Amino acid sequence: MKILVIGAGQMGSGIAHVAAQSGHTVLLNDRAPEFIERGLGVIAKNLNRSVEKGKLDAAERDAILARIVPHPALERLDGVEIAIEAASEHLETKLELFRKLDAELPPSAILASNTSSISITLLGGATKRAERVIGMHFMNPVPVMALVEIIRGIATSQETYDFTESLAKQMGKTPVEVRDFPGFVSNRVLMPMINEAIYALYEGVGSVEAIDTVMKLGMNHPMGPLTLADFIGLDTCLAIMNVLYDGFADSKYRPCPLLKQYVAAGWLGRKSGRGFYTYN
Repeated sequence: MKILVIGAGQMGSGIAHVAAQSGHTVLLNDRAPEFIERGLGVIAKNLNRSVEKGKLDAAERDAILARIVPHPALERLDGVEIAIEAASEHLETKLELFRKLDAELPPSAILASNTSSISITLLGGATKRAERVIGMHFMNPVPVMALVEIIRGIATSQETYDFTESLAKQMGKTPVEVRDFPGFVSNRVLMPMINEAIYALYEGVGSVEAIDTVMKLGMNHPMGPLTLADFIGLDTCLAIMNVLYDGFADSKYRPCPLLKQYVAAGWLGRKSGRGFYTYN
């Protein structure tokens, strides 16, 4: 199968990795060739780590990398059966991409979004193939995490769902069907918890380390919510909280002022070197 992945960042490179590892040809696209090269470098680094651990041999690594083809322009897309969009969590960016993909992809191709909160129905409405638009929300880091949330828009066909579910299983993932509500299941539960942890910091209830330690040792979470927020990206956390707040019109989803302040300052977490923690 030929799969187009749009976005070679943390999520897109992970999706390209697992798609190629499951035997598919991947066209990897991003806004600039250097972003694609950076994504390929991350994939190669992760595969090399698997070789060092004895999980792959060098020949398998090379075969996986050979199946990932840099594709800087969204054109010449004949033969693509599914496009998986993994661009930034920004509605207008995604709508523009879906309009472009709808015009360039073969009529039979499926358009999937890795969005973590934006309405699949809304994305489908920007195209002339709403029945072939679906959500395919991978978890981060993609090569490690087993879950894929599969989200139907109001017009998504059963054929499209079945194809997407089968592809997720081919990639070694566990697909779970959820309905098209803001945040789906994963982020409707996770992000308010992270936001509440930020409120606890904002209100002086505990330090960053105290809040994370309580959740790790008291609730058996593998990492604290503020560490996790830094890992996800505080700009992404804020974008998802805004989707929840706007989508439900419920004050319980209002983003913490401290989260908004950190994003305004450019303190986005690991990717910027500073968030609730400082990174080298």
